[in-house]
Amino acid sequence: MFFSHTTPHISQSITLANTQPLKIVMGEDTQTLEEVVVTALGIKREQKALSYNVQQVKGETLTAVKDANFINSLAGKVAGVQISSGATGAGGATRVIMRGMKSLTKNNNALYVIDGVPMFNTGSSGGDGQYGSMGGSDAVADLNPDDIESISMMTGPSAAALYGSAAANGVVLVNTKKGKKEKISLTVSNSTTFSKAYIMPEMQNRYGTSSGLFSWGDLTDKRYDPKDFFNTGSNIINSITLSTGSDKNQTYFSASTTNSDGILPNNSYNRYNFTARNTTNFLNDKLTLDIGAQYIIQNNTNMVSQGQYYNPLPALYLFPRGDNFDEIRLYERYDTNYGFMKQYWPYGDGGLSLQNPYWTQNRIRRTSDKKRYMLNASLKWKITDWLNITGRVNLDNSDYRNKTEKYASTLATFCSVNGGFEDAMRQERSLYTDVLATVDKTFGDFRLNTNIGMSLYHTSMQTIGFAGDLIIPNFFALNNINYAANYKPLPDGYDDEVQSIFANVELGWRSQLYLTLTGRNDWDSKLAFSNQSSYFYPSVGLSAVLTEMFALPKIISYAKVRGSYTVVASSFDRYLTNPGYEYNSQTHNWANPTVYPMNNLKPEKTKSWEIGLNLKFWENRFNLDATYYRSNTLNQTFKVDIPSSSGYNKAIVQTGNVQNQGIELALGFTDEWGGFRWASNATFTLNRNKVKRLAGGSTNPVTGELIDMPNMPVGWLGKENVAPRVILTEGGTMTDIYVYNELTKDNNGNIKVDSQTGGLSMHTAETPTKVGNLNANYNLGWTNNFTYKGINLGVVLSARVGGLAYSATQGVLDYYGVSSITANARDNKGVPMNNGKVDTQKYFQTIGTGEGGYGRYYLYSATNVRLQELSLSYTLPKKWLNNVANVTFGLVGRNLWMIYCKAPFDPELSASTSSNYYMNVDYFMQPSMRNIGFNVKVQF
Repeated sequence: MFFSHTTPHISQSITLANTQPLKIVMGEDTQTLEEVVVTALGIKREQKALSYNVQQVKGETLTAVKDANFINSLAGKVAGVQISSGATGAGGATRVIMRGMKSLTKNNNALYVIDGVPMFNTGSSGGDGQYGSMGGSDAVADLNPDDIESISMMTGPSAAALYGSAAANGVVLVNTKKGKKEKISLTVSNSTTFSKAYIMPEMQNRYGTSSGLFSWGDLTDKRYDPKDFFNTGSNIINSITLSTGSDKNQTYFSASTTNSDGILPNNSYNRYNFTARNTTNFLNDKLTLDIGAQYIIQNNTNMVSQGQYYNPLPALYLFPRGDNFDEIRLYERYDTNYGFMKQYWPYGDGGLSLQNPYWTQNRIRRTSDKKRYMLNASLKWKITDWLNITGRVNLDNSDYRNKTEKYASTLATFCSVNGGFEDAMRQERSLYTDVLATVDKTFGDFRLNTNIGMSLYHTSMQTIGFAGDLIIPNFFALNNINYAANYKPLPDGYDDEVQSIFANVELGWRSQLYLTLTGRNDWDSKLAFSNQSSYFYPSVGLSAVLTEMFALPKIISYAKVRGSYTVVASSFDRYLTNPGYEYNSQTHNWANPTVYPMNNLKPEKTKSWEIGLNLKFWENRFNLDATYYRSNTLNQTFKVDIPSSSGYNKAIVQTGNVQNQGIELALGFTDEWGGFRWASNATFTLNRNKVKRLAGGSTNPVTGELIDMPNMPVGWLGKENVAPRVILTEGGTMTDIYVYNELTKDNNGNIKVDSQTGGLSMHTAETPTKVGNLNANYNLGWTNNFTYKGINLGVVLSARVGGLAYSATQGVLDYYGVSSITANARDNKGVPMNNGKVDTQKYFQTIGTGEGGYGRYYLYSATNVRLQELSLSYTLPKKWLNNVANVTFGLVGRNLWMIYCKAPFDPELSASTSSNYYMNVDYFMQPSMRNIGFNVKVQF
């Protein structure tokens, strides 16, 4: 949060020419004397003293076009940040990566901090591959955007060095609202948007059924459009806030409801937020007590990410084009032999776990119910004008109940003929407390600002539940599970604790030169049983305000150069030093640990430096923030093979080096002419990721031999040996993709076509070929706001340039003959090849398969340009309402126009928001949505 202060002129010297009466009007000095930004741990610092880049987004930006997850409203508005919406629909988890991915094995998402307190951000983001989980929401999505005053995006570890382990990935610092002094404000608002499926594969409906699920038949007069299956989604957000206060006491209340229906049948997300906060000053303003509470009720039903399991889209997209889809709308029919309603789907599972899409959404019911409460309190004691001590405590508890009800006659892959049931209770607990002493004192030309403190952060998760087949059909209760066979206990849990001491020292000279030093030491419970009980990491930064030091050209209003160097450490995964027995929930047996216990493990370290320039020119009309950075993440965790005679299969080696370097640019413009105001901000983000070193050349800790690791396969982007594969090599990136297969060629390099059958074949090479990577070359954003006499027009454009995307969906559609491209090829009597044509079906059933397309032929450019947001609002003149209230009406839209995109899906959607490599991949992923709606805001 930035604070600007202006002061009136203290004195004026006036020479009197006569004794006539004078009328003197006090003027105001509009020169900005001080800008303060909230940084790590809620510490307020002068903006000119910062040696790193911090970008602020005001709360109004988040509420102009509301989203069930406010993080999505930041897309395209901040440099150095890549934001990818989850593919689960409204309220889904979001992927936020700052300055590139740094860790090979750990989560690379940014840390969320609410009013200086780290958030225990958990949730279901969807899985990777063909059998990924159904996906869901995350903890940060629970926040009410109307409670947010501002957000500080701290993209580098220098900005977040005091936050500890997770700060290497950057910080999203959320500052919430408090009551206002001497002011009562009541605000009531409504935001209603409607959603339609937008970017989805192009499919044909002219060629009919050939056999079974295949649509390679003759022309048909039947017309089937899978898009008709999708509903018009809705997202309705109602909010009321009350702010009031005096000099001694300020109070803030809010309540909001978020009710969303997805584009898929029987898919919903609902959230209810209640917030209260009170700030009190007493004992002659020596003590300030700030207490707050939030209570959140959230539930969601049938959130679908991608993959084959519990996903209606494979069956929907592949439905044979010559058949009558209306027959399967009646998705269940009574079976006299079984005595219950049975699924109607006469096509089998097709090797893709296919079921009637209406059955999937109505009779495989996945629900998550969550109740969450957050309590926080802080007490600040102002001992002297230059010394204060603050103590804080924050409790954040969530209780979930996650259920899956599989009705009788669900596919046998998932349960018995009588159905199945999964019921799990999950508890998440987070306790954060700290004490912070602050010294702010001036000594002549020097100003010393020091913060010294200690903190404790305890997090825990416990899950207990069962899953299994039912005894009595469709009676969903734990005592109806068949515990004699095919049941799973679902225990899980852990407790983590980090105890820390930290310090921040800032020394300023004449308000123009600032030196900042920080240090933090963490005692992390994950280090138990290791030789290293804690880890320390420092940072140093220097900032110089050139306009205070030199006489610069008049055009330059403000200029600052800055630089910083930071080391941030984070612990390795829990249990590596003391691995326990491994439980198999399928067989109910315990197995010996497979990873060799190590006690000499070291924390993963990120060493980062950055330099930057902040400019304001042409009387502050323009501002430029430019940053160049480089980071290297060391002590990566690798698992290497060891002889089975050791009693284990793998050992841990810590080595490796992942580098990220790049540029962040933000150019802003603001001016006003005759009541017309234009505010514009453009962002440019460029990051280059490189794997500098793997484990090759290191020593195996068990055998003592040198490790040979020329590459490190990470995972397939779909079906094994069909989809592209992500393989890490030294000198490459963390998202390099390789392919093994291509159409067989003859000695002349032409595609080999069988002279007898006209058939084609696929050749599999022993050595894969690199075809590119998934990373963007750069990202662009352009935000504009035009205001004139109560009318406000907001426009946000965003672009991602470069990188590849893979569509397994397109390969399957081609294989079954339901894609538009196969119809076009049939119209043209074949696919051009070798100065001739080959049979359409033979071609597409060679490059495509029933579980995805061969990677070489289904990679697309991930470049896209879109109209991200559009809003048009009008605020009625207050005099029309007797100066009682401000009333604003608006029309809003999100993702309205995909200006450029060559991929058959939206590359900015993410099926998994936590995977380090599974991105830009479509495996029957939900289509992106175009959202249009309106909002109303009344402020008294």
